[in-house]
Amino acid sequence: MNTATKPLNQTMPIGKKRSASPWVTGWSRFFHNKLAVASLAFLVLIAALCVLAPLLTSYDPVKINLRLIHKPPSVEHLLGTDKGGRDIIARLLYGGRTTLMIAVSISFLVTFIGVTIGSVAGYFGGKIDNMLMRFTDFIMIFPFLIFVIVLKTVIADSGILVLIVVISVLGWGGIARLVRSKVLSEKENEYIMSAVAIGCKPFQVIVKHLLPNVASTIIVQAIVVMAVMIGVETGLSFLGFGVPANVPSWGNMMSDAISPQVIKNQWWVWLPSAVVITSTILAINFIGEGAKEAFDPKG
Repeated sequence: MNTATKPLNQTMPIGKKRSASPWVTGWSRFFHNKLAVASLAFLVLIAALCVLAPLLTSYDPVKINLRLIHKPPSVEHLLGTDKGGRDIIARLLYGGRTTLMIAVSISFLVTFIGVTIGSVAGYFGGKIDNMLMRFTDFIMIFPFLIFVIVLKTVIADSGILVLIVVISVLGWGGIARLVRSKVLSEKENEYIMSAVAIGCKPFQVIVKHLLPNVASTIIVQAIVVMAVMIGVETGLSFLGFGVPANVPSWGNMMSDAISPQVIKNQWWVWLPSAVVITSTILAINFIGEGAKEAFDPKG
């Protein structure tokens, strides 16, 4: 009796499935981290509310109304008003625009400068590395917060752009050293040596081969810097050396808490901004921790 032969695709060994890329695996791990995903959703919600501020409130966050000074929460003003009679919710929404814009801008600039200097120093080594790292050491020990305070005192009408540029120029040292160490270890791999052997220029090797393989580290550091810069803006504005007083920001809202009378009897003036600032910083840190764990090659 003739027996039916098995199909060819059943008799031949089946090859292994193509493994997912590290980026796909990393994002899969990230979205399995419930705390990180919840934090990301919260941050997106806060950013969306701030962007849509003109549609969500009809109150002017800057215009002073002497008849509404320090009014407690009511139907008209759900979170009350501040010392200028300005609606707290409007100040939160428009102030979030300013604070988040500053944090994102500084994070981008700090990351760009740090990655550029760190990757160049790590790739070329030698005298270039030594010169760039000594300059980086100087930047890291330079008291940029004190410098910002002095600058704001000397230039009384300096605006947000000056604040962003000064902090960015003086805040990239940590990222530069981290990227340099990653590039130093990564450039010894065979794929980098092969790229050099076939005639790739240093710029091509750095941009196309080195940086994509340290991108996860760069992203995590950029997220951390963003959280730190929200705290920096809040602290400087609280002291009167940050965002100009006529521009709404979360830090400027916290500056009202200098008065013990306000802290004790007018909680609606400072507590909402304090809660939003703390929650946003925590959310960004949780996102950073989630990204760090998700894209860790040893994970």
